[in-house]
Amino acid sequence: MQLTIGVLTSGGDAPGMNAVVRSVVRMGVHHGFSVLGFHRGFDGLMRGDFEALGPRSVSNILQRGGTILKTARSEEFETEDGQKKARRVLEEHGVGGLVVIGGDGSFRGAHALFRIWDGRIIGVPATIDNDIYGTDETIGFDTALNTALEAIDRIRDTASAHERLFLVEVMGRDSGFIALNVGTAGGAEEIFVPEVVTDLDACTERLIAARDKGKTMSIIICAEGDDQGGAFATAKELERRTGFEPRVSVLGHIQRGGRPSARDRILATKLGAYAVEAIHDGKTDVMVGEVRGELRATPLEESWTKKKELDRFLLELIPILAR
Repeated sequence: MQLTIGVLTSGGDAPGMNAVVRSVVRMGVHHGFSVLGFHRGFDGLMRGDFEALGPRSVSNILQRGGTILKTARSEEFETEDGQKKARRVLEEHGVGGLVVIGGDGSFRGAHALFRIWDGRIIGVPATIDNDIYGTDETIGFDTALNTALEAIDRIRDTASAHERLFLVEVMGRDSGFIALNVGTAGGAEEIFVPEVVTDLDACTERLIAARDKGKTMSIIICAEGDDQGGAFATAKELERRTGFEPRVSVLGHIQRGGRPSARDRILATKLGAYAVEAIHDGKTDVMVGEVRGELRATPLEESWTKKKELDRFLLELIPILAR
């Protein structure tokens, strides 16, 4: 009997989601599966909002940002009744496997569904935050870094021309991966992340010392979830402490969009195919990822209960390089 599998994208969009969908569909067809694409994440799953997908359905989407399946967050699916609705839809349409593309919130939903449904559920990590345990990088992270880096390089030109202190806020409510990596690549003088308590006293001393030594401009990268309340609050406090007149630039949702980088397209293609292989092999309640160049399957629950650590070496290096 031919197996039918479903695929959906959930939570925040990330460049490379379409590449995952393409890979899932074509690898599914390779194995003789029928593939259904559910629209708007778990919300569409509960409502039976789907379309049959074949190789031609996913032509020319590899390079596109966003997601052709659309995405949404669903409070109803967080309830037991919502999860039972989703189960009924899957059972009514004979779906035996489901690929969930998203971040930790999506994986929590997938794990909840696993507990009440007999089908096979596989998670594929797609989030620009890179905060998922079980994979070195998440799909969309590399593109978001390059998007933010281009913006920061441009801001540096203006900061240099006007001899100013700039604070640039990047995404990362609970995670500092974007801030740390783009700050390092962009030559930032300071980087504030949620994982580390910000030492404004030390930051103030370094900024004033640098000015006294003839440094005329500086860039500080702030993750939106740093402990100072974001870039605007930090700028106000630094102005009070230093007498500088800082400027603030919030990059916001520009980091989510755009054509995925080659690196994200390749990772998305590998993980999408590996997710179908996992279903074919009978695996369930796992997330597929890549660790040190090897494809791995990690229990879904570990993807959010275990903590992926920032590169502490980079954190310690920043003040040294900023001199």
